[in-house]
This record gives sequence, structure tokens and C-alpha cells, in this order.
Amino acid sequence: MRATIARPLAALLCMLAAVTTAAAVPTFDAVKRDFRSSDVAVLDRHGELLQRVRIDPTVRRGQWITLDAVSPALRTAMVLSEDKRFYEHSGVDWRAASSAAWGNLWNTKTRGASTITMQLAGLLDDDLRRSSSGRSFSQKVGQTVAAAKLERSWRKDQVLEAYLNTVPFRGEIVGIDALSRTLFGKAPHGLDAREAAVAAALVRAPNAKPGVVAQRACEVLRVMEPERSKSDCEAMDMFASAALQKRAFDSNEGIAPHLARRVLRERGKDEITTTLRAPLQRFALTSLQRHLRELRGRHVEDGALVVLDNANGDVLAWVGSSGVLSQAAEVDGVTAQRQPGSTLKPLLYAEALAERRLTAASLLDDSSAQIATAGGLYIPQNYDRQFKGPVSVRTALAASLNVPAVRTLVMVSPAAFARQLRVAGVPLKQSGDYYGYSLALGSAEVSLLALTNGYRTLANGGRFGEIRIVAGLPPSLPSPSGGRSKTEEVQAVRAVDAGAAFIVGDILSDANARARTFGLDSILSTRFWTAVKTGTSKDMRDNWALGWSQRYTVGVWVGNASGAPMWDVSGTSGAAPVWAEVMRFLHANEPSRAPAPPTGLVRTHVTFGSGNGNGNDGGLLEAARDEWFLQGTEQAEFALDSAPGKSGRDGGSARITSPSTGTIIALDPDIPPNRQRVRFESGAGEGSGLRWQIDGKPFARGASAQWLPWPGRHAIQLVDAAGKVQDEIKLEVRGAGVISPAPKR
Repeated sequence: MRATIARPLAALLCMLAAVTTAAAVPTFDAVKRDFRSSDVAVLDRHGELLQRVRIDPTVRRGQWITLDAVSPALRTAMVLSEDKRFYEHSGVDWRAASSAAWGNLWNTKTRGASTITMQLAGLLDDDLRRSSSGRSFSQKVGQTVAAAKLERSWRKDQVLEAYLNTVPFRGEIVGIDALSRTLFGKAPHGLDAREAAVAAALVRAPNAKPGVVAQRACEVLRVMEPERSKSDCEAMDMFASAALQKRAFDSNEGIAPHLARRVLRERGKDEITTTLRAPLQRFALTSLQRHLRELRGRHVEDGALVVLDNANGDVLAWVGSSGVLSQAAEVDGVTAQRQPGSTLKPLLYAEALAERRLTAASLLDDSSAQIATAGGLYIPQNYDRQFKGPVSVRTALAASLNVPAVRTLVMVSPAAFARQLRVAGVPLKQSGDYYGYSLALGSAEVSLLALTNGYRTLANGGRFGEIRIVAGLPPSLPSPSGGRSKTEEVQAVRAVDAGAAFIVGDILSDANARARTFGLDSILSTRFWTAVKTGTSKDMRDNWALGWSQRYTVGVWVGNASGAPMWDVSGTSGAAPVWAEVMRFLHANEPSRAPAPPTGLVRTHVTFGSGNGNGNDGGLLEAARDEWFLQGTEQAEFALDSAPGKSGRDGGSARITSPSTGTIIALDPDIPPNRQRVRFESGAGEGSGLRWQIDGKPFARGASAQWLPWPGRHAIQLVDAAGKVQDEIKLEVRGAGVISPAPKR
């Protein structure tokens, strides 16, 4: 009887198929190509997952899974549950169709006649999709025709693979990858028979109660493994209930959330390969979190870290926050604008060296200074509130002394320094004049990414280079708001003089030079060559450590995203330990050697004379050493002359005690001339008959004198009553000529 009914039914369907015009069936490759995950997978350079980011809130769909990556148990369960004769029919199971028709005729419950191929046809064509009331007769006919076409152009393994990736399971879950990771917390290749049975049961009843799903799964499991005991099925109820409550497949998970959001804005696609190294990213995140836990008693909860490849600008690590330790974990500390403190000093001194205003051995006065500005007197202080007296540029930079840095900015000017920062890849929001002389101490705001790339400019001998985050794309600017035009990008390859960049790196790698502030046994000292600088912003709101090795540049920031100050966090207890750990990780099996000096540098042995006897410096200012100079600026002796009473040049007793020989005086046209007079001191008593000469011409009498300086190099002589020269110093005056201010209009 069934065969009698099946033949007319088949004939009817064939007749309908002949008169029905079905839509063109897509190819397997097209379906796979057009498949879109609800998440974007952000990968490291070797294909390892860094971050998964949800981009489609309406559905939960994982990655496309090839059939060989699906467990055999799941493939078996799905076929036994949905289409027992899947490998026998040509898209339509006529035997199942006749059984279904017979059941409908006699109102008995039978299995549906829809094959896996027919279900797939309905999933691929919107016109054939099942509605809440089921499919219409015409949809069923179209589904049958489409299934037959699929079987003629697709292989069976392709049909099953596409079906497993597109079939809805439960709620928003579509495809076997999302199901496996959500309910079972594992990849599809790891599903066992019990898990596969639950998955197959959900296809038939995606929104059923756990008990119904468990009953159906038990039936599938018994067909798969008849030897299963009754107790296994009894336990299925509890197992299914637990699985259906799981949500292990988080919407966003991974170790690089901030980087992932950034690359998604630039490259919105299913899978993005970045330049990062997953092992390094993981270590950097762990190191930062561990150190911040140690600092929690000092009111520190946030941090950020970035690692750049010096050669090509590839970003190798990007840690935007401390994650679970932070109350503002969404804030990306790599791109956030913060005050950099003393970390701008290397670029400042590089500019002063390049302009030949200073050398690494030039003496700067680290003493109380009052600098007149439009807003009043600016009085810079050192970190420890103490002054070191006359110090060389090498010591001033390595020991991070503030007052010498401000004096250096007076020579360079804030406007010129701001231009230099911009060319080096560290743009400021305002002009240099807006910040004034406090710019030397980091009063502007910059991002960790831009500042780290600025240090990379120094690491590369002064050559600016853009960074790259997405593998295969050309490098791009670290800060889209930098305002650099395409023409400027090409022209700004040489951002810092090569010799000046080398000298700054040599200073920042000198453990002896930084000893005055950091001591000889500092966390900043590494067993391989590195150059490093720390910085702390006003009120201890930001702490930084930036530096480079032969191959890498590493930048670290710690603080609070809210801007709240830290408690008792120094340059070596804040960001520096994390910087040192990451550097050691990078060079665990990779050497780092000091760079070779570029052409145009000379190395000269220099000596530093005795102090002035005022109790601040005692004897020699600094130990003799070999020092690097830009060719033409070399000098063998830098000295402050001795205190009164020591023998003079021609056997006399008078000496010039202030200023010291080699002093460089920077003129500022914004300061009234009478505020810029230089005072000469001899230490002799009044009535000694001493006279002062400048460039051989007399200009004053007495033990002291005041001089209105003018640009140029000058010789200052102290002459006794008999006309004999008792002492002589040489100094240089730089800057615009001092003139009286023009009347306001």
C-alpha cells in the first residue's frame, strides 16, 4: 500500500518540480566565502588568537569549521538523528517522504521527511526559510528541487560541512562552533558521544525544556552506542540541564581587547592578523598585573604597555589597561593623553645638542632659578627638592635633574622644542608657547604610543618611522590627530640629528651618570645594552619608563585612569620594574649591543676642574672621562675656578669664582634686559684695585661687576692694579640680541 501511494506522490512532485522555476543554487565555495561569524577573531602574527570581539548582537555564530575538525561522534549523531540514509539518497529520501505521507494520512506520529540536504537548502535560501507556522506547500516543493540541485553539484561531505556550520541550535546560537564553545566550553573536534547527542537533540527541538532535550539525546545516544546502560540515560537529564545553562563562549574574550577595538575600526572583517606576538602580549599583561597588585597599597590600579620593533615599527605588544584590576578597564592607556613628566628630556637635550648649544660635557647650573614668564616667575624644582650645583649635561639628563632641563629649554625655546617633538612623532595639542618653560618637565599631554615611537626615533639614529599594527598593511601614524600631512610624512624621515640621537642614547645607557639620582644598583640597569628614562608627572599622577635596546623600544605607564594621584611611587618603583621585566623577556635569548657611532662624531678625553669652594661641590666637579662630541664642538676642559686664596694665573691671589669657564648663557627676548645681566664675582675684598675686561676691553672695576651680555664667544679677564691678568674665563652667549622692548601700540 505504501509503495502504491509513494509512486503517485513521487510523480506529483516530479511534475511540480518540472514546472517550478527554482533559484540558482550557490556553490559550496561561495557559501563558505560568504559565511560571516558574529565575532571577529584578532590573531597574532603567527595565527594565534589574541582576542574575539562580538560584532553581531542578533546571532551567535562562530568560525567556519571544516568537516575534518568536527568530532566523529558529532557527525554520526547528526546523521543518525536527522537523515539516516544521508549517504544513500540524492537529496530527497523518498522512503522517508512516503512514510511521512502515510503517517499524515492515518494521523500517526512519524519522523519528518526533510533530509539534511533539504534543510540546508532551506537555510541557504531566504525564500525557503521555515516560518513559525511551518513551510508552505510551494516552499516544500522548492526545497525539494533545490536539494536535488545541491546534490548534483556538491559532494556529500560539503553538504554536511555547510549544514553543521549554518544550522540553528538554541536561542541565538547558530553553527557547531558557537554551540560547542557556548554549551561545552570546547572546540567541535573535542565533543564526545554524550555531548554530540545533546547537540543533535537541539536541532530537532532547539527551544525545548532541558528534560525534553535530555530524553531526545538519550534516544540518539542509544542508537549510536546500543551498549550504553540505562543509568547513562538517567544521568543525561542532569547533564543536559547543566549544559543548557552554560555561557562559556564569552562575547569578548582574549588578551588584547584595546588593540582589537582599534584594528576593528580600521579593518572590519571576520579575521584580522596583527603584528603582535601572543607570548609577549601574554607575558606583558601578566607582568603589569602582578606589579600593580604589589602597588595597590600605594593607590595605583591602572597601567599600559607597548612594545615596538625598532626596524619596521611593528607593534609587538599592546596592553591597554590592567583589566580586572581597573575600575576603568575600557580606557586604553596606550592612546590616552597623559603628562609625560621627565620623559621629554631626551628629545629636548637631543635638540640642544643638534643646535650645538650644548655638548654632553657642557656644565649647567643646577641651582635655584627664577624665570620670568608672562604669567609670573617660573621656579622649577628637582624631584628630591635638592640642587646639585654645576653638573654636566650627561649627569643632568641621566640623573633627570629638572632645573638644568629648564635652563636648556630657555636656550632652545618652547616653540622650537614643540616643533621638534612633532617631527619626531610626538605631536602636542597646543603650541610650545602655550606650555612655556614647563614643557621641559612634561607639562603637555601625549600618548604612550606616540612617546614610545618618539623614543624609537632616537633608537633608529634620529630617523622617524610610522608604526604598523595590521600585518600586510603599510605602516601608519601612531596618532591620527597628529596633523601630519602626507608630504610631511615623506619629508620627515630625518627627525633628529644622528649624532645627537647617538649621544642621548649613550647618556641614557650610562649607569654611572644616573647614579646621583638612582644609585649604582638600579632596576634600570640591565645585563645587556639598553637606554632608558623614567618620568613622573605633577602630583604623582603618572609614572613612566621608556627605553630601547638594539632591536626593541618599550614604553610603560602606570597611574590611575581617573587621574587620581599615586602615593609614594618613584621613578624606579612604578613603571620601571615592568619595563625591566619585559626587556629581560625580549632578550632572554637575543643579544643587545651598543650601536656604532655615526659619522660626524669625535671622542675626546675631557677633564672637569675644581669647584668654587662654597661647600656644595668641594673638589673636582666630575671625574675625567672620554666624551662624545659633534665634530667642531669638542673641548678638552670644563671647569669652575677655585675659591679665593688659591694661586692665580701669574702668581696673584685673585680668581674669578662666578661664572665658570665654558658657561653658556641663553638670552630671552621676552625678558627685560636689566633682568638678564650677568654678575661676575672674584671673591676678593673691596678696594683690591681689580678691573674687569671683556675681549681685552675694560668695562668695570671692583671685586664684582654686572654685565649686559650680547651674543658671541667672549673672554672675561680679571686684572690687578698693575695691569696683570689674574684669571680668565671663556663663555658663550646665545640667542637673540637683547634690546629694549618696543612700545605697545
